[in-house]
Amino acid sequence: MPPNNTQEPQERDFFCRIRDSFRHFARKSSAVLGTAWAFIGALIIIAVWGLTGPVFHYSDTWQLIINTGTTIVTFLMVFLIQNTQNRDSAATQLKLDEIIRATIGAHNVFLDLEQRGDEELAVLREQFNKLARQARADGGTAEPVA
Repeated sequence: MPPNNTQEPQERDFFCRIRDSFRHFARKSSAVLGTAWAFIGALIIIAVWGLTGPVFHYSDTWQLIINTGTTIVTFLMVFLIQNTQNRDSAATQLKLDEIIRATIGAHNVFLDLEQRGDEELAVLREQFNKLARQARADGGTAEPVA
């Protein structure tokens, strides 16, 4: 909705609705599939499969059923887990950026650090390694490297 409620809400495009639907589905799925009940359900499926082995004479088809099923579930779960992990990681980074921004005396150079290149991170890491060595030598009183 628009902030002042005087404008008509903008129609969201197809891809935006798909992305939002997937995000909602991924959140709900990870909440449900990350429970003990889902694990118990998976154990029951495997137990039923194992118990049906003698009935099907441990055939290739019997083995193919569990192999195919677990492969498909694993393949799909990777995308669900990655989507949820990406959102959680982004939220965590934003919270850390806000803490850095709001802390008096903090170095704002660390805002958006995850977007920096490997070379820049290596330089910062070396600066803090140097600071740590200096702090150990001084008994913990080294000042931050600017």
